[in-house]
Amino acid sequence: MLHILMHSPYKININFMCNMFLFRHSFIALQDGVLIALNKNIFLPKILSCSMNLYLLKEDVIARGVEEYVCSNFSIINYIDFVRLTEKYNKSMNW
Repeated sequence: MLHILMHSPYKININFMCNMFLFRHSFIALQDGVLIALNKNIFLPKILSCSMNLYLLKEDVIARGVEEYVCSNFSIINYIDFVRLTEKYNKSMNW
């Protein structure tokens, strides 16, 4: 399953979301969701403990001016890579 975070991590229940993750799942943050990957934010330890593939959409990271503050555990991908992720997983969950 591909988990897609589109909202600020302050607007969702991170604990509930992380409890839905399985090892083989992947996670991508878009729009304001990219804020979850900022170094030293309160949600980062929880999302990193989920042991899954973590991605951020490059255009949204750049649009928010946070490139230099993103945790290195996240892979920054473009729209083409995002489409490939959606093709790889037959199910997705939007948060």
